[in-house]
Amino acid sequence: MTPAQFLARAKKNDLPAVCLFLGLEGYNRQRCREALLTTRAVQPETFDLAESSLATVIDDARAMSLFASERLMIVTRAETAMPRASRAAASDDSDDDDDDSPAGGASRSSAAKGEEGLLAAYVKDPTPGVTLVFEATRWDFDGDDKTKTERVRKFYGSIPDVVEFRRFSADEARQELERMARAAKIVLEPAAAEALVEALAADVGRIAVELEKLRLYGKPITAEMLPLLVPDARQSTIFGLVAALGRRDRAKSLEALDSLVREGEYLPLALTFLAGQFRMALVAKEANLKGSAQVQSHFQRTGVPMWGSRAEQIWQTASKFSKPQLERGLTLIFDADRDLRSARPDDRTVIENFVVRLCA
Repeated sequence: MTPAQFLARAKKNDLPAVCLFLGLEGYNRQRCREALLTTRAVQPETFDLAESSLATVIDDARAMSLFASERLMIVTRAETAMPRASRAAASDDSDDDDDDSPAGGASRSSAAKGEEGLLAAYVKDPTPGVTLVFEATRWDFDGDDKTKTERVRKFYGSIPDVVEFRRFSADEARQELERMARAAKIVLEPAAAEALVEALAADVGRIAVELEKLRLYGKPITAEMLPLLVPDARQSTIFGLVAALGRRDRAKSLEALDSLVREGEYLPLALTFLAGQFRMALVAKEANLKGSAQVQSHFQRTGVPMWGSRAEQIWQTASKFSKPQLERGLTLIFDADRDLRSARPDDRTVIENFVVRLCA
């Protein structure tokens, strides 16, 4: 179940008796929590499975309240209810305080299996008026966390309603940014919105915080003003430098470099971004891709995250440089990276020399 589907059910007052919140993403999880509070209109009871057992929580859920017809129980750190063997497989953390002895491990594993049975029995026959929500928010759905998350899902397999809180893609983050900006009546230029999403790595929780600050500013926000209002958006100047170099625009490149120096940014970071763009542009050239749409489709098929504006940047670079020029550009990037690591007057001198040579 997606967060949007859960929110739609909450509006209809059709909440499941037992559900599992799974995943790291915090913005949608907070929205779903607020929907729970609005729908149930009761003070939530919070439990931590690092401090309480699953059996204790279920026993409490079975108890009928003398003072309220409805209860909302939120159980955090649900991962810790898994047996030690499963948690050891899911995580190499050394902060678990379980008994390491064979007898203790067997005892805890047996107890955990018993708790799984108790949970399954409760899911089949939940207490009327009680909404029980388990939150497993330690791991994500991608990379090394994928296997760990699947073990959590398997342990709570008796719960049919699982809400997955996955990270926003860049496109989804931009759409959510536009929705929030309209709701807050913030006038945000498209270029500024693009820069904000890129600077905050499509983290919608952080974007929401920054939008609240921008709302207090009370004026239309342009891409030029954004670095002054949002400290993290200074990274957008790096993207501006990369884009200008990709267009072989020496004047704009030096202007963006000057802005980075005034803001005290770490110049080797700009070189790292540029290296990535040149490598992708070379791939696009070798694959004979035509247009940003083909660039985006090609990289997405190979599993590389790619959004519209990024694909456009890569396409611009591929169209401005021939294959030999891209290969030469990568050689110049290597030389600049070497010079940045050696004794030198300063980073700016090295990068200025690189810009002049690249745009020649």
